Amino acid sequence: MRRKKKKGETAVCPQIHPRVTIPRYMLICNLNLQEVYVARSGETNYASSCYSAHTSPKLESMIPASYNVRDLTIRPATVLAPMAGVTDTLFRRVIRGLGGCGLLMTEFTSSEGITRSAKKTLRYLYFQEDEHPITAQLFGASPEVMGEAARMVEDLGYDAVDINLGCPAKKVVKCGGSGLLRDMPLLEQIFRAVRAAVKIPLTIKLRAGWDENSLVAVDVAKLAESVGVEAIAVHPRTRMQGYAGQADWNIIAAVKQAVRIPVIGNGDINTPEDAERMVQQTECDAVMIGRAAATNPWIFPQMQQYAATGRYDTPSDTDRHQLLSGYYREINAANQPDAVGKMKQFACWFSHGVGNGGELRRNVHAARTPSEVLESVERFFEHRAGVLGVDPGSVGVARNEDPAHGPSRPLGVEATLRT
Repeated sequence: MRRKKKKGETAVCPQIHPRVTIPRYMLICNLNLQEVYVARSGETNYASSCYSAHTSPKLESMIPASYNVRDLTIRPATVLAPMAGVTDTLFRRVIRGLGGCGLLMTEFTSSEGITRSAKKTLRYLYFQEDEHPITAQLFGASPEVMGEAARMVEDLGYDAVDINLGCPAKKVVKCGGSGLLRDMPLLEQIFRAVRAAVKIPLTIKLRAGWDENSLVAVDVAKLAESVGVEAIAVHPRTRMQGYAGQADWNIIAAVKQAVRIPVIGNGDINTPEDAERMVQQTECDAVMIGRAAATNPWIFPQMQQYAATGRYDTPSDTDRHQLLSGYYREINAANQPDAVGKMKQFACWFSHGVGNGGELRRNVHAARTPSEVLESVERFFEHRAGVLGVDPGSVGVARNEDPAHGPSRPLGVEATLRT
């Protein structure tokens, strides 16, 4: 049973399972992310933006308006992909505050760590009430442990539980992730154990297969549907590909043709136009976005705007300044042990599209404390506005940088995203 919210309460710490103690974060209960990160203007989701050059006739159904996972309705049919070191409660609330994202997902979380009540692992499961609907993603290779972890997740109040079959990291494939795609009998045991353990919807996220000689996405999808899995997200690269090469959307289409449950497409969606093409080519029920959301958190409202008008706005320097400084203040207030590292990591992503963004990244990387990081951000944007001699809100995205992509080698900071 999930704990009911008390009268007047705006955020909750989920009910704790008898065997779980979750370290307490500082609750930022009265924070209105839409006011912190965006100042709405007209129909747009962020202020002082300049229109993108990308325009087309009005699209009534670029992506489906919604999809259902049993009795759970996701509206719009867009999902934030689980990303290690990225999709914690603070980042998820940034995405929720900007609008346009139907479903949030946690970082992938070790089932072994959950059942052993490891503090570092349980930190990943913290969420606030305004994050619903939200899915907890688990990884592991023991059917019994996965089942117990799923029960604990259900007790915490999550709307659904997801099994990670996609992570390519070496330390994960030894005990789950995409490594399970090589062992169909074990995979079936895990599906059945988790399905029997929970009443909330069960979903999976998988890759195409281990390598090009073992493309098993369709077989896994059929197996999953047969034992009660209720939605499937497909990243159509193999484990051996990692994030290299091009995602083969034909695999998403093949899975969609093979099952009757919802299929969510993932991989190589960097712009609203990409999302449109994926839906058209694969007939998937929803789209999931990972790495592009880390570099361009506005992609979800951009997709909504594009679907409604055939065009979308790109964030200005002011939009990026407000989001970056506001997010950093949240990280600092939450007193996270890795605050400086996380700030540097996100500077690498969020600053792309800002004119002279390389200077900002260098300044942030040179900082040693959270306050120094904040000061470097404020100083950069003040200087930039002064040099240009204009209101910073009128400064649009530099056209020589793609707002949905970062460099292949961020300056001095490892910023690898794993989903």
